[in-house]
Amino acid sequence: MKPQGDDRFNTLAQARFLLSAARLAQLPDDPAAEVAFVGRSNAGKSSALNALCAQKSLARVSKTPGRTQLINLFALPGGERLVDLPGYGYAAVPEPLRRSWRALAGGYVERRATLRGLVLLMDVRHPLTPLDRQLLTLAGTAGRPVLALLTKADKLGRGARAATLRAVGAELDPAAATVGLFSVPEGLGQAAARNWIAARLGLAQTAAVSRPD
Repeated sequence: MKPQGDDRFNTLAQARFLLSAARLAQLPDDPAAEVAFVGRSNAGKSSALNALCAQKSLARVSKTPGRTQLINLFALPGGERLVDLPGYGYAAVPEPLRRSWRALAGGYVERRATLRGLVLLMDVRHPLTPLDRQLLTLAGTAGRPVLALLTKADKLGRGARAATLRAVGAELDPAAATVGLFSVPEGLGQAAARNWIAARLGLAQTAAVSRPD
């Protein structure tokens, strides 16, 4: 998976792992802007992050959803950061651990001063679960812009996924949330997502990148 065009403009493709944090106090104490990825443990969050950055293994894709227990940060060339928040809602995870993960991610969304926007990943076949709605409410209360990506859109036919997109869009406040279809193998929605992220981070330009191999 290689970026096309001038690498000076492929900003997201130059993302590099920075650090993992088990507590909010371990996060960098500087003014660099951040965009965070959040969603259910099996919504394809890591795969989406890898695809948007045109890298195969920037974020680890676990065979067992719910394994990621840390906030993982990835630095961009100008100091801006992409943030992979712990996934939520995986039934096989013990309840105390689920609560601690939600507290970590929720505290980040509520209090992180440098957070400029949230990318919420939802499986197009199971969108707007109760936990997704809680996250959206939290984001709205905190004044965080949201890009809601309906992942795994290739699993549905065009008519079904278009209907889901309309239904989800009708439920969300367009002033606070942008909704789009997303597919890693098809490349669907990736350019629009990169542009949204770039705008939130104040990046001047991100060039198109190739679809995953």
